[in-house]
Amino acid sequence: MTSRTRPAGAALAALLLAAATGCADGSGPAGGTPTPGAPTGAAPSAAPGGPSAPAGFTLVASGDILPHDSVIRRAAEDADGAGHDFGPMLSGAKPVVSGADLAICHMETVYGKEGGPYTGYPAFTSPPEIAAALRATGYDSCSTASNHTLDDGAAGLRRTLDALDRAGVRHAGSARTAEEAARPTLLTAGGATVAHLAYTYGTNGYPLPEGQPWAVAVLDEGRVIADARAARAAGADVVVVSVHWGSEWQTAPDERQLSLGRALTASRSGGRPDVDLVIGTHAHVPQAYEKVNGTWIVYGMGDQIAGDMINHEGAYDPRGNRSSIGRFTFGPPRTPGGRWEVTKAEFLPQWFDTARGRVVDLTAADAGDARGAEIRDGIRDVVLGRGAGRDGLVMGR
Repeated sequence: MTSRTRPAGAALAALLLAAATGCADGSGPAGGTPTPGAPTGAAPSAAPGGPSAPAGFTLVASGDILPHDSVIRRAAEDADGAGHDFGPMLSGAKPVVSGADLAICHMETVYGKEGGPYTGYPAFTSPPEIAAALRATGYDSCSTASNHTLDDGAAGLRRTLDALDRAGVRHAGSARTAEEAARPTLLTAGGATVAHLAYTYGTNGYPLPEGQPWAVAVLDEGRVIADARAARAAGADVVVVSVHWGSEWQTAPDERQLSLGRALTASRSGGRPDVDLVIGTHAHVPQAYEKVNGTWIVYGMGDQIAGDMINHEGAYDPRGNRSSIGRFTFGPPRTPGGRWEVTKAEFLPQWFDTARGRVVDLTAADAGDARGAEIRDGIRDVVLGRGAGRDGLVMGR
């Protein structure tokens, strides 16, 4: 992604030259380490039919976490001299995230060494304390495949996954070993086993580490479908695919998103779809939700956390701090061997207030001022722009 902040003079020129590949600068209780490959998440709920009867579950997914220098400084201030605390930044999202049975984030950057130094745009190395804040907010798994996954090479990738493991947050899209790359991330909720897969369109020109072609999952239609089928074979009832794709600063999905979305949702095995939900990131701005071939696609969530954003024209663009959280309720199959169906689809508009360094829930009662209403309505118009309302998508509370 390319996220940027308000630069001046020569700095602006440098940012414009870099616009095609980077994400520019903009100037928060750890759980146990999970057993690799073991399904984790909310415990299956008992249903009237008996303790083993599937009950259904809610899944939420949110947009890019992209800590620019200004975000890192805010986290240091919130920690009051004791490292970095990203919890206060995410507190506005916590009620929605922690209230879901499963919650998925997109960790766009990699983590630096303990104690730093930490950097924002163009090559990000973020404080590893983010991982504990994600877990405390309620996230169960994060996609880690992005154009910034190799900003600090294989070492940064390993540090990131190690920190997420220590915090008890699962991950998908990058790997430390070939075995880890081949193993789907499996989570459990409501009696279902949910596979989380993740891919990126590229890595900003950084080559995959020598001898490690599996380190980052690069987006390819055939690969996604093969991985989804392998996840089914490993026991997945529901397959969720996170994709880092699209054209930055473009609210409309591009042709690649549309064609790949059609292909992924059309793929079936034994009369059953191979993919049950597609979650997109990367564009910096909210994009539409759409039901395609009976499967929901979120083309772009927008940035959940980022600094003040400068677009490709060199202008401050407030859309870069707007996003949505998708919330999908899955019901159990109506017939043996059938599909887990989305019975309710919702979006919840969010805004990152860079002046305060806080995620703002725009559905909350205290977000009803004129500015909040304008931002909320702008997000809603984009999210519903491809007719998702006709297929039942509503704004959640």
